Amino acid sequence: MQQSVKRITILGSTGSIGTQALEVVRDHPTVFKVAVLSALKNSTLLIQQALEFKPAIVVICDESKYIEVKDALFGLDIKVLAGEVALSEVASYTDSDVVLTALMGSVGLKPTIAAIKAGKNIALANKETLVVAGELITQLAIENQVKILPVDSEHSAIFQCLVGEEQNEIEKIYLTASGGPFLGKTKDFLSTVKKEQALKHPNWVMGAKITIDSASLMNKGLEVIEAKWLFNLDVDQIDVIVHPQSIIHSIVQFTDGSMKAQMGVPDMKLPIQYALNYPDRLKNNFKRFNFLEYPNFSFLKADMETFRNLGLAFTSLRKGGNMPCILNAANEIVVEAFLKDKIGFLQMSEVIEQCMEEISFIEKPQLSDYLETDKHSRILAGELVTKSIV
Repeated sequence: MQQSVKRITILGSTGSIGTQALEVVRDHPTVFKVAVLSALKNSTLLIQQALEFKPAIVVICDESKYIEVKDALFGLDIKVLAGEVALSEVASYTDSDVVLTALMGSVGLKPTIAAIKAGKNIALANKETLVVAGELITQLAIENQVKILPVDSEHSAIFQCLVGEEQNEIEKIYLTASGGPFLGKTKDFLSTVKKEQALKHPNWVMGAKITIDSASLMNKGLEVIEAKWLFNLDVDQIDVIVHPQSIIHSIVQFTDGSMKAQMGVPDMKLPIQYALNYPDRLKNNFKRFNFLEYPNFSFLKADMETFRNLGLAFTSLRKGGNMPCILNAANEIVVEAFLKDKIGFLQMSEVIEQCMEEISFIEKPQLSDYLETDKHSRILAGELVTKSIV
């Protein structure tokens, strides 16, 4: 039973996850109250959201748009801040219960750390935070007695399957992958694909970056790394299986061979709502699953030879240290380059692999090491992209 209104900070409110989270808030006005909203550049939508939800604070990271946002909200009891540094400031805002980190990329690292140190539970949609510095983040969460509640559909599925199973040992988890728009395609086909093709995901509606990651299977690779830290697993306990229907969101196998799966229609609002209101479930009007609409489920082995990003992610996880940080930073650069038609689809993996080979490996990195690794990896990836011929 809901005891009181939950005050929500949404970092990245104008993106895909952020806007869907606000739909959940809109549907449950007596359950949730928006405390803080932030956007990277989309000042127009941020202003609209602020006018509707009346948060105490809004942050526009693009400082050139600060005056526009401040003027639009003049006369309202809303504090307006600007700049990336402000994200860490508002992440620890006292009058907030849950921080939804829906920022894209490694920019979410510092605000997440700030929120954890402030004792805020984290609804984590920013997988890159755990990819870049999973050991650091999970240790901080333990020290500050903070819950990290996964928002990714796959990790939410695992999390839901583990409720009530705290005393039972996990043998293996299976992260399901849709296969994206290029399921079954060859390297010859992929060598000529353009962003317009890669952005047409068959099942999910997501932002551009994560959609490209899904097409290259890098998204699943990042999820493998995230799962390791969320559920304290060895790499050999994590497997990926392609499930084109995207109905089974992931599976847990226990040591007795029993398996639990979480199922449902592809809709990110369900894991968002679950994370924001955990441990209570909320009644909603989301579309319900109908078995008769899906008479067959199919499963395939992930093709890591054609889609090399998934293999690179496993390699980085086995190596440990700052290697996943290198992988993530290089990937952010190549995806941006691909979206700008500066690099080919298959070349993304080549650049990432070269960065993993050339950037200095640090076995036990500190926060400063992660930040330096991120910076140097981006510089090298950018240089490699410039040398590439599409």
